[in-house]
Amino acid sequence: MKPSQLNRRAFLVSSTTAAGALAAGRTPAHADANAPKRYQDGISPWPLVMNTSTIRPASLEDKLRVTAEAGWDGIELWINELEEHEKSGGNLKELGQRIKDMGLYVPNIIGLWDAMPSTPEGFEASLPATRERMRRSSEVGSLHVAAIPAPDREDFDLNWGAEMYRELMRIGREDYNLQVAFEFVGFMKGVHRLGQACAVALDANDSKACLIMDTFHLFRGGSGFNALGLIQGALIANFHFNDVPGDIPREEQGDEHRLYPGDGILPLAQVLQSLKAIGYEKALSLEIFKRDYWELPPAQVAADGLRKTRESIAAAGV
Repeated sequence: MKPSQLNRRAFLVSSTTAAGALAAGRTPAHADANAPKRYQDGISPWPLVMNTSTIRPASLEDKLRVTAEAGWDGIELWINELEEHEKSGGNLKELGQRIKDMGLYVPNIIGLWDAMPSTPEGFEASLPATRERMRRSSEVGSLHVAAIPAPDREDFDLNWGAEMYRELMRIGREDYNLQVAFEFVGFMKGVHRLGQACAVALDANDSKACLIMDTFHLFRGGSGFNALGLIQGALIANFHFNDVPGDIPREEQGDEHRLYPGDGILPLAQVLQSLKAIGYEKALSLEIFKRDYWELPPAQVAADGLRKTRESIAAAGV
């Protein structure tokens, strides 16, 4: 065996040992604490997460099982799943512990619906329901919960949106140990572009303000992808990853048109390279709503989605 082969073998053995220790929650004595973390056998600089919209018809139990068995790092849940779990007698803290025991974590919950009305009176009236959603998100152990700029309206006031977002962040942080992230939606009449979302987040004047971004929404809302390189990675709380077809006009595309990464026309390599360059370190979450996928076995979709996500990352060279 050549010396170079010996060195390579030693490197692979040490890397495997370190990865095993990290997966078990331990840091090897020889590990560089300042080295960037890698996931998925070192393939990804980000933890890879399954958003349950991708396998929506499955039960919550099946969603957890196939996500863990496929090898994802985490699972992104929807608030209705938590509501239904409680209504059926389930305990969200116990659910959160079970998710951890399966080797997963929860980066974000979607979301705080209708939490940003057009008037102060409407905002106050929305808070009881918003607080319940924050409570549920916190009890399951989520790091973030998404605030959606709804009820949707063409005349959404960005200044008022910033005030509401600042208050939602305060409530989440002080009362529920939860970070509220702002999510813009590409097909909304109001906040549908990256620049608008940045205005809300930055003008909230809170050092923890952050956005949830999505390749589909960046495309659908017309923002594009070049501005990703102009922001800091810390501004992004969670990044939804998907592709879109090229045979449907942008303005006519909806959630149901989303595709597996690499099966469409989006410049995903550019997106991933930009995320790496700006220092983004949080989750890459596969979020798809395609009805054709829903008709397939959830385990197949979970496995195919992870494989295609990993292939996109490898192709980007990050």
